[in-house]
Amino acid sequence: MTYEKGDIHDVVVKPLKKFIDERGWLCELYREDELDAAHMPVMSYVSLTQPGVARGPHEHVDQTDYFAFFGPSNFKVYLWDSREDSPTRGKRMVFAAGQDSPAAVIIPPGVVHAYKNIGTQGGLVFNAPNRLFAGKNKAEPVDEIRHEDIPGSPFQLD
Repeated sequence: MTYEKGDIHDVVVKPLKKFIDERGWLCELYREDELDAAHMPVMSYVSLTQPGVARGPHEHVDQTDYFAFFGPSNFKVYLWDSREDSPTRGKRMVFAAGQDSPAAVIIPPGVVHAYKNIGTQGGLVFNAPNRLFAGKNKAEPVDEIRHEDIPGSPFQLD
């Protein structure tokens, strides 16, 4: 399948605001009163990605990810709509998020996603998915289809 540039149905990109004062800054990553119940997090984690390093592409069968890119560093975010029943199947979104453009990104199941640190320092990424990693007590299969090492994969980062 060939993917063309365009917005993806059900993907939400929400600008985040940093509140800055003499002490530093604060950024609200998510609020219960701003999220659909289906996207409500059940866990959260923070990862650090080194400059030039990518995570993904991968997708989930049942999990919705709630990423927040707020700095330090900047990321290029890649999304591909591979959902059979989506009105935007075959669309690809690429955008920058992070220190210079803080954003939260809601990625529904079936949307392949990746991000790459395009800055010069390690970058933090927050995720608050709506499913537990490996299920309750980490006793279930991980909901992840990885595309990173598949030869000829249509999910390529530039």
